[in-house]
Amino acid sequence: MRKLLFIFCTLALTACSLEENPRDQIPEEEAFKTKRLLFENTVATLYNYIGGNVDGEGLQGTCRGVYDLQTFGSDEAMLPIRGADWYDGGLWVDMYKHSWNAGHEFVKNAWLYLYKVIALCNRSLSKLEAHRQLADRDYESWNAEIRALRAMFYWYLIDLYGDVPLITSPDVSMNEVTRNPRKEVFNFCIKELEECIPLLYYENSVSEGEYYGRMTIPVARFVLVKLLLNSAVYTGSNDVNKYYEACIQHCKYFAVMFELQRMMADNFAVNNQYSKENIFVIPMDKNIYTNLQSNINRSIHYRHADAFGFKAENGTCATLKTMEIFGYDTNSEDLRIITTFFIGKVFDQKGEVVLDRMGEPLEYYPDKVKLDLTGSKYVETAGARMYKYEIDKNAFKDGKLVDNDIVLFRYADVLLMMAEAKVRLGQSGQKELDMIRERSLMETIPCTLDNILNERMLELCWEGWRRQDLIRFGKYKSLYMGTDAVDESDGHTTLFPIPSDVRTANPKLTQNPGY
Repeated sequence: MRKLLFIFCTLALTACSLEENPRDQIPEEEAFKTKRLLFENTVATLYNYIGGNVDGEGLQGTCRGVYDLQTFGSDEAMLPIRGADWYDGGLWVDMYKHSWNAGHEFVKNAWLYLYKVIALCNRSLSKLEAHRQLADRDYESWNAEIRALRAMFYWYLIDLYGDVPLITSPDVSMNEVTRNPRKEVFNFCIKELEECIPLLYYENSVSEGEYYGRMTIPVARFVLVKLLLNSAVYTGSNDVNKYYEACIQHCKYFAVMFELQRMMADNFAVNNQYSKENIFVIPMDKNIYTNLQSNINRSIHYRHADAFGFKAENGTCATLKTMEIFGYDTNSEDLRIITTFFIGKVFDQKGEVVLDRMGEPLEYYPDKVKLDLTGSKYVETAGARMYKYEIDKNAFKDGKLVDNDIVLFRYADVLLMMAEAKVRLGQSGQKELDMIRERSLMETIPCTLDNILNERMLELCWEGWRRQDLIRFGKYKSLYMGTDAVDESDGHTTLFPIPSDVRTANPKLTQNPGY
């Protein structure tokens, strides 16, 4: 049975605002009585928040939070209105149209979640410092682990919101701060990670054991590479060649510990803890953890899930743009389409055709999707559905408690980032691009920026990178073409607004332009 060697401690605070003396916190003299308890209640407890089991919590696997902002604000996926289903007060329409505002639920959820984890990191650093002698020789490594985690969450914040408050003390209230420039927080993250990496454990975070699911050197280095690659966006400067050069150098380190799996699908199998490619995951075990994987259930048809004894919501699907990039129904169709989407007729575990609610063979139609399917004969069946992760036939909780670890970072992404950084410096990234395409039995194509962007969709679809990629390539714009389309010529939708409730509590927080 898979398990982390650390215990998920009882200090898991679930409120979005932290009390000085939470009622569910055990007395400090008990929480930090031994070295083991000190580790559990400062470092280990933070890993409760990488995944989640309620909407708005976790980096992936749940709904209406960070993952949805990165995915449904891009051209990768949509959640169309399916008659009486999925209007949800216009939340998904707003994501597709880029017409969200400061009161949008997802925008608020992601902000509160990210700052909650940062507040917990600040508290853990303070408690660890207060009991430094108890930590003994592990103090430096534990301190670096927390700081690197905090830097990762600040990276998500500047990616989504731009200028954000930089808070590094548990004694500072969110109601008192102002926003720090995005470039300043970017520099803070770079400095923190560069200082922490030599102090972290040089271990594989994906393998079972003491470091399973933890912030180790490869994980921190991956976050650093992402920051460096997106440096032009985060600093507002085009003079970023030094960052691209550093990006390439850091990418080279990964080849020592990681390699491409023989098949891309292996990384998302039920027992994917054996992947040689995955770098950082949300550990999943239906017998131990409460983290949910809701994305497939949210996508597939009700009857499709019934065939496995689960429940589903028949919502999420790929856009027409995504199908175009995959070459759907053409002579140049990418082979990864069959392990990324459910397309065409649906079969049960015995290989028999699944029937829809009218008694007809259930079939998904990728080319019939549009924003409002009300009145369409394809209202329930339009759109290619999320596949990517192997269905755990023994899953609990209607198919959401599974054994497939949720993949956050993997080596294929490192190779594509290295190729891109090289091309941006006028070098050749052909070798790295060829490695990705050859693995999927696809022909060689020239390593240009446009081809790299498309390759990132083909390889990394459903993994939460598309919005960030489009912004970096200067191509972030809604697919919606109606007369009421949002004017995005000023680029304001490349950032989400500061939530209105947050600004009401602290009027010192300015709003992003365009909102």
